[in-house]
Amino acid sequence: MGFSVFRFSIAWSRIFPLGDETEPNEEGLAFYDRVLDELERHGIEPLVTISHYETPLHLARTYGGWVNRDLIGFYERYVRVLFDRYGHRVKYWLTFNEINSVIHAPFLSGGIPTPREELTETDLYQAIHHELVASALATKIGHETNPRIQVGCMVLAMPIYPLTSSPDDAIAVLNADHGNLMFSDVHTRGVYPGYALRMFREHGIELDITDEDRELLTNTVDFVSFSYYMSICETADPAQKTAGQGNIMGGVPNPHLPASQWGWQIDPQGLRVVLNQFWDRWQKPLFIVENGLGARDELVEVDGIPTVVDDARIDYLNDHLVQVGEAIADGVNLLGYTTWGPIDLVSASTAQLSKRYGFIYVDRNDDGSGTLARYRKKSFAWYAEVIRTNGASLVRG
Repeated sequence: MGFSVFRFSIAWSRIFPLGDETEPNEEGLAFYDRVLDELERHGIEPLVTISHYETPLHLARTYGGWVNRDLIGFYERYVRVLFDRYGHRVKYWLTFNEINSVIHAPFLSGGIPTPREELTETDLYQAIHHELVASALATKIGHETNPRIQVGCMVLAMPIYPLTSSPDDAIAVLNADHGNLMFSDVHTRGVYPGYALRMFREHGIELDITDEDRELLTNTVDFVSFSYYMSICETADPAQKTAGQGNIMGGVPNPHLPASQWGWQIDPQGLRVVLNQFWDRWQKPLFIVENGLGARDELVEVDGIPTVVDDARIDYLNDHLVQVGEAIADGVNLLGYTTWGPIDLVSASTAQLSKRYGFIYVDRNDDGSGTLARYRKKSFAWYAEVIRTNGASLVRG
């Protein structure tokens, strides 16, 4: 397809199977040596996520996940091994995948086994604090290992619109936005913002924050990366607060937008909105590292060749990339764009393979049946041309 960059995630448990060992697993490290060898053979820049929804299960069961401060030390050991091994080969690193999702999915995102409804706000935000400190520590280690290394945070981006023109709805949006933006505010500024401190005070949240923590947090990221799939609305009216389907964070449906087969509202212009919001707020280079359409694909034959005629996916990506171009014209500093994902895979949010994202169809079904044979979808050749022309082939409405 002509990829110039490939984002992949290193599985923590491949390097430290339990998470608390003192020595890494050489076979796991050698596996990623081979991945990097292959990328280098094809001139593809690696973009590596250090922790992507895969805190080792032993750390969850034995230590309670990121609620426990000990995980900072285990993560530090893991990070030092990665930077020592691959720091001369990998320039771009992401510390945690969609770190702000831990608020809504503490086990998936933070390895916290306590059910969400039983987890106190203090424990949840203490876990968040530990992850933020660990992320800053990784940035520090990366810069010390090789000045060439660029470390970024990674968040789930979702622009939030007021459901009505009521000032109350505007304040509801402000409060909801703060819940998401706090993570990148800390990553980019090195301190907790005033609105977060107010929320801690008013909710009786008392965190264990050491002087060493405060010092570590000043190691701010080089860039901000994010996923983008949808936007949501917010309102202060309880009667209107019917959460729609959608990404981990849900939200009030927007009556002006269509939705995917899984209820995720399709909003290409929202990507331009969030790019401008992030650039204006942090003045850090941005990197879109996830964007795509999950849909049910049907394998058919065209001229005797098995394929998928995924025009809806082509339209989705085309319209989003057009808005990326608009944001660049607005003056946004954008490092790059990677889709989710090149081949069909199991969707993390629903545990389904039938929710397909790839340019390549994989013959595998939700029940585990299938040959694993792969077939190029219509979008394969389309996106290859987008890459080849650097976007000149996009259709602008």
